[in-house]
Amino acid sequence: MKNSSSKFLYDYLPLIVFFVCYKFSNTAEPLVTATIFMLVTTFVALIISYFLTRNIPKVALVSALVLAIFGGLTVMLKDEIFIKTKPTIINLLFAGILFYGYFAKKPLLSYLLEGQIKMSNVAWLLLSLRWAIFFIFLAALNEFIWRNFSTDFWVGFKVFGMMPISLLFTASQIPFMVAEMKKIEEELSA
Repeated sequence: MKNSSSKFLYDYLPLIVFFVCYKFSNTAEPLVTATIFMLVTTFVALIISYFLTRNIPKVALVSALVLAIFGGLTVMLKDEIFIKTKPTIINLLFAGILFYGYFAKKPLLSYLLEGQIKMSNVAWLLLSLRWAIFFIFLAALNEFIWRNFSTDFWVGFKVFGMMPISLLFTASQIPFMVAEMKKIEEELSA
């Protein structure tokens, strides 16, 4: 229960706060205002999460660091481009890490997930390659959206587009993961 609450705090709450603040802001720069609230919410969520679980996942920590940099630049320079390119940078960063692991034959995705799932190194490498390609797709999609559509559309896409696309991709990988986990169980019980 603590882990689920913690995950909600750092994964979804900042995004919800960002969207609500953007939509209901009556400032001249609603995206900057929403970014300030998202930054504060993210760091408060990470602190609360740490007290709940005594752990902050690496992915959440890296995402918060990139948010601090790009969100901070957005706020300081009052320039929307930084917060709009943050998803691109995070996705390219994760893709780069996973591609490195794939070509170096190191299943880095298993380390990012902190050993929560037991699969063979070959399966982890294939899953890492799939996720790396997916992260490249998300980065390209974010670039296309923010460069070709309004800020309102981009904010909606960030909240209601990227999340469902990511959940669908995750769901599409579950059959592969379940089959690979069964192979490991069978090998251990043999």
